[in-house]
Amino acid sequence: MVGPMSAGAAMRRAAIIVLALATAALAACATTARNDRQWLPYLAHTAQVARAPDGFAVSPVIDWSYDAEGPTAQTRTLAAFSFADLRNVWFVLEPQPGSNLAAHTFLLFEFSGDRLLGLTIEARREADEGYSVWRGLWNAYELSYVWASARDLLTRRAVYLRHETFVYPLALSQEQKLTLLSRLLERTRALEETPRFYNTLFSNCTNELAKATSLPWHHSFVFTGASDNHLFRRGLIPGASFEDAHARADVTDFIRTLNDEPAHAFDAALLGELRRRETP
Repeated sequence: MVGPMSAGAAMRRAAIIVLALATAALAACATTARNDRQWLPYLAHTAQVARAPDGFAVSPVIDWSYDAEGPTAQTRTLAAFSFADLRNVWFVLEPQPGSNLAAHTFLLFEFSGDRLLGLTIEARREADEGYSVWRGLWNAYELSYVWASARDLLTRRAVYLRHETFVYPLALSQEQKLTLLSRLLERTRALEETPRFYNTLFSNCTNELAKATSLPWHHSFVFTGASDNHLFRRGLIPGASFEDAHARADVTDFIRTLNDEPAHAFDAALLGELRRRETP
């Protein structure tokens, strides 16, 4: 009698789980993405992009300052750049503590004059929300494209969150760099007009970038801690070996020494260090 009863109980539990998932899916489909919620301060402003044939402007560009306790200043600026001044694109990976499968990723665009502009793609959380991988499957968060200074993005992780931070050069042609930047600007502008939902599997920080580069699907776009290794294997991150590229990309301690620098001095010092490491 134990066998049939256990099987029946298992079937009932499975039915309950399926029903719960179906209910959650229906509820998620019934919701509409919005830009007018009470967001966390860092995610409070929807980025606006103005484009011209020869350049663009983005506002706001987040440029917060941090110490180990959290934000010490909350500054937002407008930044304008010429497309002709685009020099390089850098891929940043921030491993998440406790798992080598999870990481946050974002990009830094380098322009002439040692200027950097960063883009991080985030689950846009409301003031009382934490982040959950599970809830991210069910339209719990809107999608946010946040343009920010390199100082903000890197010190937030290395200084405030105390996370490791890796900055890799991307081996792209000039046409590929411009195409990537242009597509991400257009996606930012589209979100301003038509909000979308974040999704843990299909619209996260890494696969949104992959879509903009037209890379074929790969499991590392979900298990994002492996995304740097995948880009290396595709030849998009240069180096004699992945171990060598990974070691040279570790700027965690260096960033902490720059925490008190203003944004432009931070950019120049960081780029100088990255170029030194890339020189054979």
